[in-house]
Amino acid sequence: MRWDAAGAAESALWWSANGRPAPKRVVPVDDRLTADQAVKYAAQGTAMLWLGDFHNAKQLIGAVDRRLSREKKKPAARAPLSDAEEFYRIRQARAQRSRMLSLILVPLEADAAGRGVVLPLPRAPRVAEAVAFAYGGRPGAVRAVVSLQELTGVLSAHQWYLNGVDVPSLGARIHPHYGTFLPTRHEYVDLVAGAPLPAESLAFDIGTGTGVLAAVLAKRGVSRVVGTDIHQRAVDCANDNFTRLGIREIATAQRTSMFPEGRAPLIVCNPPWLPGSATTTLDAAVYDPGSAMLLQFLAGLPAHLTEGGEGWLVLSDLAELLGLRSRQLLLDAVAGAGLRVVDRIDTVPTHRRASDADDLLHAARSREVTSLWRLRVGA
Repeated sequence: MRWDAAGAAESALWWSANGRPAPKRVVPVDDRLTADQAVKYAAQGTAMLWLGDFHNAKQLIGAVDRRLSREKKKPAARAPLSDAEEFYRIRQARAQRSRMLSLILVPLEADAAGRGVVLPLPRAPRVAEAVAFAYGGRPGAVRAVVSLQELTGVLSAHQWYLNGVDVPSLGARIHPHYGTFLPTRHEYVDLVAGAPLPAESLAFDIGTGTGVLAAVLAKRGVSRVVGTDIHQRAVDCANDNFTRLGIREIATAQRTSMFPEGRAPLIVCNPPWLPGSATTTLDAAVYDPGSAMLLQFLAGLPAHLTEGGEGWLVLSDLAELLGLRSRQLLLDAVAGAGLRVVDRIDTVPTHRRASDADDLLHAARSREVTSLWRLRVGA
């Protein structure tokens, strides 16, 4: 990244754990910048390198966010929006707001000993451990710039990692790495913890993420569990959790696009629940473009099940309620793969948004059902 400061050329490395491209236009700013001027800069695609007080920067982000937020005010329309149209409108508005907020930047510099980084702003918190957690091993003697919005998320994610997330059906905590989905919704984990096991010799967990479902299966007595994921962050996270839980000899994760080699009597998959583009690894845990992972899992399942084995598909019907995917598409994909449904175990969500009447998608969320589909090969 390059910019001018009082007529002098300045430069720094651009860091983004989410893969955002470096902004092309940058202006240095400080405590004199108003929220209205920040919105104008952001609307022009101009990034602002904050050199003032850190707490004032946090307040500026909040003020800009309030100006950009339009979710509570639906746009005028000639006809009411369908649930699917409303979902896409909300997602587009959030993405645009996130892009604009990401244009407020802060500098990072090597500490005096060159062992880590500091945020060289008044009243700034210590960030060295969180930066190493999210951005990996970076050279100590560098000057870098990051999005303040992203850095705030990194600091929060680091605390989640340190404290862990309690998983009642596991009787332990899972420690999510940066970019992996937090298992704060317990209903889908409880389904895997309670469904009747077809065998205890071997299980595959496809799209393992933090490894929480693989750990639940290991706790239930499955002798060997192999988790897979396309993201190295998730593979590292799952293996770290297996080590923390003392089950590394039973459970392991590997990076692959879908199934590991061989066959298993139990294959579990909790794919992203909503069709849609995924721009970050965290988005990829929620959004499945064209339901590609769901359809690929079903199509490949028969070739990786042992005779009499079961595939467990854990899926919410929220996409169906929003009109993003039909139940018939799911049933056709099951039948087209040569599979049959032997049972479906349903549960309802208990998270806060399911009962939040102010949520713009409350009508769908309040009726959401999460199911574990037990699938076998054969008509």
